Amino acid sequence: MKFIGAGARPGQPQVHHDTVFTIPNLLTVVRFLGVPLFIWLVLWEQEYGYAALVLAVMGSTDWVDGYIARRFDQMSNLGRVMDPMADRLALIAVAVTLAVAGVVQWWYLAALLVPDAILLALSLFYFHGHPDLPVSRIGKVRTALLLVGTPLLVLSRVPIPGAEVYAVVAWICLGLGLAAHWIAGYNYFRAIIRKGRALRNKVDDDGLR
Repeated sequence: MKFIGAGARPGQPQVHHDTVFTIPNLLTVVRFLGVPLFIWLVLWEQEYGYAALVLAVMGSTDWVDGYIARRFDQMSNLGRVMDPMADRLALIAVAVTLAVAGVVQWWYLAALLVPDAILLALSLFYFHGHPDLPVSRIGKVRTALLLVGTPLLVLSRVPIPGAEVYAVVAWICLGLGLAAHWIAGYNYFRAIIRKGRALRNKVDDDGLR
């Protein structure tokens, strides 16, 4: 079964519309709202089982909204920007929460933040905002691995049979996810520079005419 790019119709071009109120965008908002709920469950209630469930729901919406958008022609310009933004916010906020709770070490948070910080600075330098680049396949794999590994790691904190196995599988997913994160970051780094330089050259050429 095809998971990445599922719902796309072969031979049919994917067009982004200006529509705001779509089911995929609504699911992305739900993912945003899951972040404070997860933080409350972990830091205030120490309810790791429910927190893992929230992460599982958030992760499933990431796949479902993409499927619906491609399958039912609901891909929007807003969703193209908002969806990866929701992923980044969720992964970073969850990582900060788990670091504060002592579930992960601070190096894990740094490994997530450093590439994003570099890309953010580069995007602001060249575009003064979002670079509007398509999400790469390795970026999708990265997100999938982190969205699978993180709830498993949280679930391993619950005193249930097989918790140690969940922890091992979680760290395998997270380790591969971090490696993909840095590879994707490097690819985006090069893409931003190429697009930024091309844009500046075009502006300079237009100014000379």
